[in-house]
Amino acid sequence: MAAEREHGIFIDDNDFVWLAGNGKNDGQLLKFTMDGKFVLQIGKQGEGNDSNSTVRLGSPADVAVDVAAKEVFAADGYANHRVAVFDSETGNYKRHWGAYGKPPSDERTPPYDPSKPPSQQFGNPVHCIRIDKDGLVYVCDRTDNRLQVFRKDGTFVTEHVYEKATRGTGSVYDLVFSPDRDQKFIYTIDGMNGEVRIVDRASKETLGRFGRPGRQVGQFTALHNVAVDRQGNIFTSEVNTGQRVQKFRRIDMQN
Repeated sequence: MAAEREHGIFIDDNDFVWLAGNGKNDGQLLKFTMDGKFVLQIGKQGEGNDSNSTVRLGSPADVAVDVAAKEVFAADGYANHRVAVFDSETGNYKRHWGAYGKPPSDERTPPYDPSKPPSQQFGNPVHCIRIDKDGLVYVCDRTDNRLQVFRKDGTFVTEHVYEKATRGTGSVYDLVFSPDRDQKFIYTIDGMNGEVRIVDRASKETLGRFGRPGRQVGQFTALHNVAVDRQGNIFTSEVNTGQRVQKFRRIDMQN
C-alpha cells in the first residue's frame, strides 16, 4: 500500500487527505482521515505505463476531488499520459482521457519543440489537476508549457500556452485559485524559469509575475508546487537542491 514517493496532496471538503506518488512503481492514490487513518487505495503498485488501464495508474502526480459527485480526479502522471477518474468512495474506475479529450496513447512523444504544432498527446509528467468553482477541470501539461481545461466528463474546452519558448522541464508546473468567491486569479508556478505567474482566471492572461532563479529570499531553485490559504497568502515549495518552503504575503487584502 505505501507509496515509494509521495507527490501531490489534496484535502477534500469532507476533510479526507489524498496522496499520489511518483515513484516508478507507484500506480495508486491513497486516501486517509485527517489523523492518518488509512481509508482507501485506488490502483496498485507495479512497473510500466498503461494510459488506458482501468486498474492502476502510472506514477500519478496530483489529485483533486469533487465531493458532490463522489469522484476523484488524478493527474496521471509521470508514466501515463492522461486524466483518470474514479469513484472516491469505492475506488471503482469511471473514465479517463488524454490531451484535447482524446484517447491517450503510450507512444513515445518527441521532445517539445516550440516551432512545431502542439502535441496531440500530453507529455510527461501530467503534473497538476484542479477543479474551479464552475466545475471546470484544469490540467498542467508541464513540459508542453500549456494548461488545458476540460469539463468533468472530459470534453475539451480550451488551451493556453505560457512562455512558449521554454524547453527543459517546462513552464506549467502547478496552479491554485485565489480564495475569493469569484476565484478571480490563478497562481501558476514555472519551475524552469523560476517564477510565479498571476493569471486572470476568466481570460487566462498573465497579469503579473514574481521571482527569478536563485537561492536568495524571493528567488527559486527547482520550484515545484504552490498552495494558497484563505487570506490569499501564497506558499511555494522547492525540490532537489532547493529544499524549502517560502511564504508570500498578499498585501492588498482585497477579495
